[in-house]
Amino acid sequence: MDLSELLTRYEAGERDFRNANLAGVDLSQRVLPEIHLRDANLSGAILDGADLHGANLRAAKLSRASLCHTNLMLANLIGGDFSDANLMHANLTEAGMRGAIFTRASLSQATLSDGNLNEASLDEANLEGANLSGVSLNRARLAKANLTAANLEGASLASATLTEAILVRAHLQGAIVSGAALDMADMTEVDLSRAKLQGCSMVNTVLTRANLRGTNLSWSSLRGADLQGATLYRAKLSWSNLSGATLTEAVMINANMAYTNLKNAKLQGTILPDGITHE
Repeated sequence: MDLSELLTRYEAGERDFRNANLAGVDLSQRVLPEIHLRDANLSGAILDGADLHGANLRAAKLSRASLCHTNLMLANLIGGDFSDANLMHANLTEAGMRGAIFTRASLSQATLSDGNLNEASLDEANLEGANLSGVSLNRARLAKANLTAANLEGASLASATLTEAILVRAHLQGAIVSGAALDMADMTEVDLSRAKLQGCSMVNTVLTRANLRGTNLSWSSLRGADLQGATLYRAKLSWSNLSGATLTEAVMINANMAYTNLKNAKLQGTILPDGITHE
């Protein structure tokens, strides 16, 4: 099927183009809401600025496709392949993306709020400045992903893999991150206030100047983590492992430290739970 045939049939009211081979096609700026392209091949296609809101792209192939500023609001992208695709500034609000592949995709400044990305693969994806508020990323893979300054407020990342991810200045207020793997992640100046991180693995994670006010880190491993200058006011650290961690000049007033392991932790200038500054 060529582009002319697709547009003619769509204009005539047809919507079902499942399994179509549209590799490399140019659909930029086209208005095609609710188009049905399940299992279609759109590899390398150009869809910049297209209106595909409510479209069915389930299991479609869009690797290396360009979707800059594309409207995919409420679209069905379950199991789709967007590896190496460019989705900068795309609108994916409330889209269904469970199990989709976004490996190495560019999603900087994209809007994915309230979307479903459970079990999705976003390893090495660029999500810098993206809006992921309220998104569901349970059991998703985000190893080495760039989430610098991303908005993840109220998001759910339970049991997600974020090993070596970059979350510098990211916003995760009230997020659920329980059971996630965050080993060696860079979370400098991250805002995790009131977030739930019970049972997380954060070995050698950088949390310099992080906001952990009221954060629940119980039963988590922070061995060797860098928490220099972090705010841990009223944080829950019961049964957490902070052995070898750097807590220099951290503020831990009223933190719950029941059974916390602080063996070999660096505490110079740390304000302890009772308000006394460690010498």
